[in-house]
Amino acid sequence: MGLSNTQRKLRIRRRIRKVSFGTAERPRLSVFRSNSAIYAQLIDDNKGVTLASASSRDKDIASKKGSKSEMAALVGKAIAEKSKKAGVEKVAFDRGGNLYHGRVKSLAEGAREAGLKF
Repeated sequence: MGLSNTQRKLRIRRRIRKVSFGTAERPRLSVFRSNSAIYAQLIDDNKGVTLASASSRDKDIASKKGSKSEMAALVGKAIAEKSKKAGVEKVAFDRGGNLYHGRVKSLAEGAREAGLKF
């Protein structure tokens, strides 16, 4: 009998976190995806502080209409703009155990379009 989906995702998340570590110069861009929304945070793991965050539930993003993937791209652009205000251009991408396709991929591409490097 194999692993359940949640156990598999948790194992992948732990494996990613061994490698991906956020510093003040290069914070970790952490992505959480629920069924209805997607969230992104810039985290400095040395201090344990969230530098910036954005989600599809923010008022300026939630007011726009579109598919979940389109909303994820808007979240990526929003987190990139907030990171520039915080003085950050390079990040370490943490997909949070999700596969790199669909909404996670469109969030990453939206952040890259807005100028984040990872």
